[in-house]
Amino acid sequence: MSARQLMSTKEVADYLRLKERKIYDMVAQDEIPHSRVSGKLLFPRTLVDEWVKQSTAGAALKSMRNAPAVIAGSSDPLLEWAVRESRCGLATMTYGSMDGIDRLVATSACAAAMHIPAAPGHKPAATGAATREDRNVALARDRLAHMDCVLLEWAKREQGLVVAPGNPLKIARLADLTKPKVRVIPRQPGAGSYLLFLQMMAEAGLNADRLKYVQPVAQTETDIASAILDGRADVGLAVRAVARQFHLDFIPLTVERLDIAVLRASYFDAPWQTLMAFTQKPVFQRYARTLAGYDISDLGKVMWNA
Repeated sequence: MSARQLMSTKEVADYLRLKERKIYDMVAQDEIPHSRVSGKLLFPRTLVDEWVKQSTAGAALKSMRNAPAVIAGSSDPLLEWAVRESRCGLATMTYGSMDGIDRLVATSACAAAMHIPAAPGHKPAATGAATREDRNVALARDRLAHMDCVLLEWAKREQGLVVAPGNPLKIARLADLTKPKVRVIPRQPGAGSYLLFLQMMAEAGLNADRLKYVQPVAQTETDIASAILDGRADVGLAVRAVARQFHLDFIPLTVERLDIAVLRASYFDAPWQTLMAFTQKPVFQRYARTLAGYDISDLGKVMWNA
């Protein structure tokens, strides 16, 4: 067995997205394949991979192992491009963040992309700064605690108002959406962008029910751009990358984090490993910069472990 197939404690912890302390605990309980050479712990990669695949017993293991190679949930231009360009074998099913979680729980997908707006919190006396609960983590903890999965950061993204080139209606802020002639294209209920829009409207003291909406609702970010380009709508909430792709104007409103919850067994399969390897290539880094509005410096960071 070559040296590169043997991982140290730190390397196996990083590989499994766990803390080193957890690895030592599993070694003490003889739960994870390992060996000792001159007192040093070593972990054969092939045996660790097989152990991951067999670590969840019974029907739950069978169900999760049979989960299709599909990323459900939120639509994201960078993610969808990376899936196509890497030819990793994954597919996307973008019906919104909450739908993605439902499909992951039902194991009709192996992963779910989500961006749930953070709920306003209290102001600690020590700092006076407003805090927000991390709703991505809270949702994962609430819905996915019984599943063997991990929540990874994909990217931080700029969200804002997408409008026609030249911004003919001079839209500059959310309050301008209340003007009589402004037609708003909404996202479907359950989409992270839909929830974010309602929250920002409420925080601005605006009544979202009084806007002039067009139908049908947009199922993806691209649908918003298409509706504006076709003249069916004047404005919609989407990421900066969509405005850049379709040569539309963009009014930034906030920065959010898009995470992906993925079944741990699926993470170690070839499709996911191929996708994650692709994100380290210069072509991916360049494309993220070209799209604009993305911060991928923490891509792959573990936000929560089941």
